[in-house]
Amino acid sequence: MIEKTVKESYTIATHPVLPRDSNSFGMLYGGKLLEWIDQLGGIVAFKHANSRVVTASIDSLHFLAPIEVGEVVMLHGWINYVGRTSMEVEVHVEVVNPVKNIQKHACTAYLTYVAIDENGRPREVPRLKLETEEEKKRFEEGKKRREARLKMREQLLETWKEMVKKRKGGELLYK
Repeated sequence: MIEKTVKESYTIATHPVLPRDSNSFGMLYGGKLLEWIDQLGGIVAFKHANSRVVTASIDSLHFLAPIEVGEVVMLHGWINYVGRTSMEVEVHVEVVNPVKNIQKHACTAYLTYVAIDENGRPREVPRLKLETEEEKKRFEEGKKRREARLKMREQLLETWKEMVKKRKGGELLYK
């Protein structure tokens, strides 16, 4: 199986915050930022996998600083962890105010993507060649987050099944 380095899929995107991207208070919509994060994360995963990818999960997202119209959003994304068919991508969001000469960290997001073949089925991805101690640390942390996500997914599925049973008088419509 092919190995790829973190550097090979590292990607940066820059977006100016325009009035159409903001609410009536002149602040960037959270959904717009999430769109940009998912787009960048998808590009990173696509570059690593060399195939189409789909978003499997986005971990909780905490906005640490407001983003105003006129500021510039810079997103940095890279692979932290790879499984057999899935990849965890970390996206750091920085904001620059060029007028005030201020830079701030707005948020960090962890997203999971699954590589898919031409039939929409999961396919294997290249292994991750870890070159630095920081990359090794991020890989191990990503592995722990993956385990937590799988546990959460199982809990959500069980909760959903119980909800459906109650609504349909015991009949489970989907399995």
